[in-house]
Amino acid sequence: MPFFAGFDRERYPGIEMMNWLKENSNLKWCGYYLAPAPNRSRSGWPAQYDSLKNNWGVVPIYVGQQDPQTRRARCLLTTGQGTTDGENAAALAGADKFPSGTAIFLDWEKGDLDANGATAYIAAWLQAVAGDGRFMPGLYCSHLIAGRLAQLVGAVNLTPLARFWCWRVSTNTRHQFKGDLSAVPELDPVGCGFDGAEAWQRDQNAIVTLPVGAPLNSLSVDFSTSARPNPAAP
Repeated sequence: MPFFAGFDRERYPGIEMMNWLKENSNLKWCGYYLAPAPNRSRSGWPAQYDSLKNNWGVVPIYVGQQDPQTRRARCLLTTGQGTTDGENAAALAGADKFPSGTAIFLDWEKGDLDANGATAYIAAWLQAVAGDGRFMPGLYCSHLIAGRLAQLVGAVNLTPLARFWCWRVSTNTRHQFKGDLSAVPELDPVGCGFDGAEAWQRDQNAIVTLPVGAPLNSLSVDFSTSARPNPAAP
């Protein structure tokens, strides 16, 4: 069974860089940060879907109330805020013309499920995205809490069930990428430790030094692997 390499980064690198990566790497899909969101005011990705959709699998990500930045800001982990943010995520994806049935992934990067209101917020967000009728909810999270989140998904009786993109990395500090960009590992995502994973983010904050002639000198990215060319596809 084939698997597929992908990447994400907070800031859009520009269409020239995206075209260069398409021609010079085995990357098939990219994360796409919807904005403005509660903890992603700008990203550069919005309004780029139309220019990317023919060459890339595009995975919309919504950074809501759970980002580590909320430690320094007002964090609203409530049912009402989850509903508001879920509706916002669907509206942003709709504005960028993602196709019906696309999965939108709630970014729960380092969120603690034991935080007061966390599960209520996530459940309401999932239900709001599903209730919009155009999109499927997804969850980006640590492999360590994916099982608990899967139980939450079952408890709110989502149809269809949410997709999971899990991270499991050896380090999250910035480090030099020493691999071959034309052969980024394409591994079974269940290798992250959660059997229900559609995608596995296996390398974070990798600094890729690019050759002469590339649009940029270097690029900081997170590398993933997935079970389908686009883990968000309907």
